[in-house]
Amino acid sequence: MNIPDIFETMDYGPAPESNAEALEWIATHGGKFGHFIGGAFTKPAKGFETRNPATGAVLAQVSQADSKVVAEAVAAARKAQPKWAALPGHGRAKVLYALARLLQKHSRLFAVLESMDNGKPIREARDIDIPLATRHFYYHAGMAQLMEAELADRAALGVCGQIIPWNFPLLMLAWKIAPALAMGNTVVLKPAEYTPLTALLFAQICDEAGVPAGVVNIITGDGETGAALVEAEVDKVAFTGSTEVGRAIRRATAGTGKSLTLELGGKSPYIVFDDADLDSAVEGLVDAIWFNQGQVCCAGSRLLVHEAVAEDFYKRLKVRMDGLRIGDPLDKCIDVGAVVDPVQLAQITSMVDGCSEGEVYRADTPLPEGCFYPPTLITGLSAASPLMQEEIFGPVLVSTTFRTPVEAVELANNTRYGLAATLWTENVNLALDIAPKLAAGVVWVNATNLFDAAAGFGGVRESGFGREGGWEGLLAYTKPKVALKGAAVPVPFAAPEGGTRPDLDRTAKMYVGGKQARPDSGYSQAIWGPKGALLGHVGIGSRKDVRNAVEAAGKARGWGKTTGHLRAQILFYLAENLSARAEEFAGRISDLTGTSKAKASAEVEASIARLFTYGAWADKFDGAAKPVPMRGVALAMNEPVGIIGALCPGEAPLLGLVTAISPAMAMGAPVVAVASEAFPLAATDFYQLLDTSDVPAGAVNILTGPVADLGATLAAHLEVDTLWNFADPALDADLQSAAAGNVKRTWTQRMDWSAPQAEGRAFLQAASEVKTVWVPYGEG
Repeated sequence: MNIPDIFETMDYGPAPESNAEALEWIATHGGKFGHFIGGAFTKPAKGFETRNPATGAVLAQVSQADSKVVAEAVAAARKAQPKWAALPGHGRAKVLYALARLLQKHSRLFAVLESMDNGKPIREARDIDIPLATRHFYYHAGMAQLMEAELADRAALGVCGQIIPWNFPLLMLAWKIAPALAMGNTVVLKPAEYTPLTALLFAQICDEAGVPAGVVNIITGDGETGAALVEAEVDKVAFTGSTEVGRAIRRATAGTGKSLTLELGGKSPYIVFDDADLDSAVEGLVDAIWFNQGQVCCAGSRLLVHEAVAEDFYKRLKVRMDGLRIGDPLDKCIDVGAVVDPVQLAQITSMVDGCSEGEVYRADTPLPEGCFYPPTLITGLSAASPLMQEEIFGPVLVSTTFRTPVEAVELANNTRYGLAATLWTENVNLALDIAPKLAAGVVWVNATNLFDAAAGFGGVRESGFGREGGWEGLLAYTKPKVALKGAAVPVPFAAPEGGTRPDLDRTAKMYVGGKQARPDSGYSQAIWGPKGALLGHVGIGSRKDVRNAVEAAGKARGWGKTTGHLRAQILFYLAENLSARAEEFAGRISDLTGTSKAKASAEVEASIARLFTYGAWADKFDGAAKPVPMRGVALAMNEPVGIIGALCPGEAPLLGLVTAISPAMAMGAPVVAVASEAFPLAATDFYQLLDTSDVPAGAVNILTGPVADLGATLAAHLEVDTLWNFADPALDADLQSAAAGNVKRTWTQRMDWSAPQAEGRAFLQAASEVKTVWVPYGEG
């Protein structure tokens, strides 16, 4: 074709990027790779092939790590960690800066290798993945430099086991390794079996950057290798991948004390309102779904379009789909590359072919030989359709329509996931009204797939917990220098003489939905003082009582939408009412525990002070505008974590209860508290104060009965978002395993509840989750 013909047709000619340098690098290793352990590559061992998904050609042979190899890598990381953590922040900063500079120096090699191994277009690897990975190392070099000043009360966790997926191989590596190293941890990272090559290249530049031996270790393998790493003697597991595997990791780490962050699946809504710039929204979809073959967990693969513009929007979208170019990922003119592996291609095909509803539209564009799938749009689906609920992880967009903003939010939140969401509207008031209502860890306004090292990324619900990036991500790789633990031990429940009896005292109540409620079982428990006196009766809660309390808490989710100022006033008022009855409560505690009246009075005064502390924090635990490198803002908003199940400590019957409920109240999270099993009457007295302190119905619910049984029910309940175990660490294994059902967060603390570390930011952070709202604005 000559130049005049090209101007006439405006066809793109081929513009392939050379892969010679990448193939030469593979050849220098003989086409075979061992693991990177203790600062050097091991001898290649039996393993598997990694292939170019666009051509099927074998790129290299990589080794399969077994449990022995995993143990060697962990031992190398353990040996290196104390010295690395002891290095001044400036020393770690220099190493991270060197890594950033080397990523820039070798950016073309990394981009080509990523495209060859993953199948994504070279433009995405070159223009998005590599610069973002580099940004993470620059940003965290700065955080290492500032750690001693800004995080003086935090310390490294130790050795971190990290497992990343195949959709963003190098970027996910940077997300995990950079903050871990900045805070003084060492790492053992396992890349996905489909896409290990850029991780191995990164291992090679670690030596050039001066990373001490053992600080970074890279092991390759399949799911069995990942499972061995989870089981290994690491201090933290950081996993990005499917919800199914994340749930298995939650069970595997239950009761081990390992720190855990999970960034899991998503079925993210992409909401287009009738006043949106439709052409821009179409381009956003092309970027979110098709430029990366739909292989992004946060991609807006669930399109919700305002009914008034749906026909017009679909027409524009189909025209754009037909113009997409599919082919060799190394061609700079290609829009849609290859699916990562034939197994994934077969899964995409099966899910779409198995759809029995809706209208399927496939892009009218040639499909080359290889691991490719055409850009696909499926419209007219019901909200309950499997394709609207389950991840497809391919270039497939599913869609339905809505009529009102209220319906749009309902449809958007009609999923078990909560990773990200996108909304398009020219009405800033509508955007800022809708964004907080979406169940998502990240919301993009008139944009999509924006990421930065300064802005936390992560999900809610079954999309996992924890954040990567920003201060939130740093906290996930640190622990308090002063441990939030003390010498306190669980106080066992002492059964009264004669045990439990049905209908022993029909006046025995619990506190559910803002009112006193008899236990569903009809059973009550006599509570005896240390001198044998009968002090009263409490209800023995059952599974039904937990369900009732969680239902009441669910109706109180609007509590989190009230202002911090209002919640502060209520906490202060609650403290005032407790102060008015301080002598009465001190007497009750003394009678229950046998402690002196002075000590009991001190507990009451500490409880009043704690209510004041969280009243003070309620309107001061601020979010932040993150300094992202774009014209716009990324707002990190502290939102209530959801419904909290809290098991109160056996000792400190009043102070333990107040410590459990007051940070939740401050952040607007409804709470279901299980009172001290040994001394529950202090809690049943306390709910009389809730009645007179303007606490909304359902915001605080108090159950009495066996902590282990009630805790197990709370842990397994799918509407409970997080579980705090302040009662007995021996319950952790069972509770955390049960919590895997909806991948809820758990938090265990044992301490002297009167100590200063028993209050403050750690508790507020546990009661909240960060939502990052990206709001770009006009050109600079």
